[in-house]
Amino acid sequence: MRRLLPCLAAAMLFGAPAFAACPSDEAVERLARTMLENQPGEPLAGMTSLADGQCAQDKLVALLQRQFGRPVGYKVGLTNPTAQQRFGVTHPVTGTIYEATLRMQDGAEVPARFGAIPVVEADLLVRVRDEGINQARTHEEVLRHLDQVIPFIELPDLVMPPQRLDGPNLVAINVGARLGVSGTPIPVQATPEFAAALGGMTVRFTDDTGKELSRAPGTVLLGHPLNVLPWLAEDLAKRGRRLQAGDIVSLGGFSPALPAEAGRTYTVRYEGLAAQPVSVSVKVR
Repeated sequence: MRRLLPCLAAAMLFGAPAFAACPSDEAVERLARTMLENQPGEPLAGMTSLADGQCAQDKLVALLQRQFGRPVGYKVGLTNPTAQQRFGVTHPVTGTIYEATLRMQDGAEVPARFGAIPVVEADLLVRVRDEGINQARTHEEVLRHLDQVIPFIELPDLVMPPQRLDGPNLVAINVGARLGVSGTPIPVQATPEFAAALGGMTVRFTDDTGKELSRAPGTVLLGHPLNVLPWLAEDLAKRGRRLQAGDIVSLGGFSPALPAEAGRTYTVRYEGLAAQPVSVSVKVR
């Protein structure tokens, strides 16, 4: 009975049926082993809701932090309607990021098989200044409770073949959180101008051949990157959690998740965010 309690609580918070189909400890342990071996995993069977996926995620994070380090913040996925439709959900989803997610810096090299199904994605991080972020709603209020914006290339692991990955399983695999490469932090200015720069910037994702892989405005993330923080605070509150000082938040993908190709160098440029050019790069070997 004790094993069922976290799942029942998650079901109640997510509005799912009381008897959520949380995968067993054994099933999640098998998934964790395949992930650590960089082998594709099978979808967890029997899940019917995001609450089931969250119950599985909680178990998975507890196992993987032994390898990837303690949780240091959160990532928000499915921050645009197209991605939500692909997974059959109507809102974003939340994962946990580890110490290992933030260890590599601009220009780092990673092996092509850093995960079971390794992908690369243009992203952006922010660092929480204080717990006032949990009550912030307007863009300027949010900025007052952040102290850094950090260029970021996320290196997620999709774990399962994309065609077999549904909403509950995406949540179960911790929204793919694994590795990443961080650029030079930008001090936050709690001004209308800084908020406008975040929303008005263009995020360009290119490779070493000069090919543009994607281009997106700041508004692709829930209409504005800063809109992600109030959504996340409310999502965490449903589970009795709060954002804390020092938490790092991955705001979401400005690009599709693309296969990480050996021999390629990927660069993300944030045009219009600051007076000087802002970028971050990673080489896949």
